[in-house]
Amino acid sequence: MKTIVALVLAIAGSLGAADNWIQEGNEAFYNLDYDQSIASYEKALAENPNDPILHNHLAHALLYRELFRDGALESELVSGNNSFIRRPKLEPPADVEKRFFAEIDRAMQLCQARIAKNSRDTVALHALSVSFALRANYGFLVRKSWRASLSDSSQAHKYDNQVTALEPDNYDAKLLQGGYDYIVGQLSWSLRALGFLAGFHGDKQRGLRTIEEVAVKGKENRVDAEIVLCALYRREGQASKAIPLVSQLIQRYPRNYLFRFELAQMYGALGNRASALSTLSEIARLKQESVPGYERVPWEKIYYETGNLEFWFDDLDRALDNLKKVTGTPEQLRELDLNTGVLALMRQGQIYDLQNHHNLAVNAYKQAVKFAPEAEAARESQHYINSPYTRPTRNQERG
Repeated sequence: MKTIVALVLAIAGSLGAADNWIQEGNEAFYNLDYDQSIASYEKALAENPNDPILHNHLAHALLYRELFRDGALESELVSGNNSFIRRPKLEPPADVEKRFFAEIDRAMQLCQARIAKNSRDTVALHALSVSFALRANYGFLVRKSWRASLSDSSQAHKYDNQVTALEPDNYDAKLLQGGYDYIVGQLSWSLRALGFLAGFHGDKQRGLRTIEEVAVKGKENRVDAEIVLCALYRREGQASKAIPLVSQLIQRYPRNYLFRFELAQMYGALGNRASALSTLSEIARLKQESVPGYERVPWEKIYYETGNLEFWFDDLDRALDNLKKVTGTPEQLRELDLNTGVLALMRQGQIYDLQNHHNLAVNAYKQAVKFAPEAEAARESQHYINSPYTRPTRNQERG
């Protein structure tokens, strides 16, 4: 299953302060400018070192910078077939990991000190919920510690429940509640049987409705709710609902090229080939013109997404041409993130199999296995070496 944890459990939380550095940091964060976002949050913290929300912001930006560099954030937001559950562990630098946990620990200490003085301090309660959610996110995405991650997410849910009990109209606090409802509602009975989930079964549809409500009535978390909904709608086969949301996000955060890639994927999921390819062509144009944010989009990513869409629309010759542009030289392969590289190689093998050239397909599959041996696509490629790929007999999500 395509996990939504990365998009739900690590929501940044309330951004109550009106400080210019915070606003600048937020804008940079959603435009994928993580270095600038971190620098802005650091300046805000220099002025307000005892604000737990700012410590959470900084931890969030530190984590997402690493996900972005690794290609993990991109694959989660854009590629529907790539589950973080099946990704190998991420390995952020030791100093980044140390700083991330230092910021989380400091935020928790500050929150707990405030709650000890006033158990009805909803700002501190919600900030503590966000701290637990961020730690859950790190445990899930980086350490692959499922039990610890679920335990932390359960704590996050508990503290936001306290917030909404005190402030029923606090829709920002309901975002994590909705995400938790959605995720737990899909867990296996064995996972739900864990002690910290005892008595809570979740409800996928209720979770989705809650997040929709936050997207309409939320204040600080409205944008986050819209981003989460884009992922959930697509996962639920309702891409047509997501397209207006993604289009709004593109207008609001024009330097975030991932939103345009997501839009192309949504059009593809709806079978609208012309709009999907037109969106990718627009990304290429923006890159050629060095529009801010788009100058950093790798050409290989554009070629891969174009070839991938053509693959699903059975335009195999064009798909193969584009995918070969992704992996054409050893130098190109070395520069690719693991997700793009291994999928581009596997897709080439699948095309060769569909064209009845299994000997060529085997070479491509072996390259995929060698390129990223721990990836799900590598294990899939290993299977195709002995059992040639054929088109699915039923509809599958395009990824």
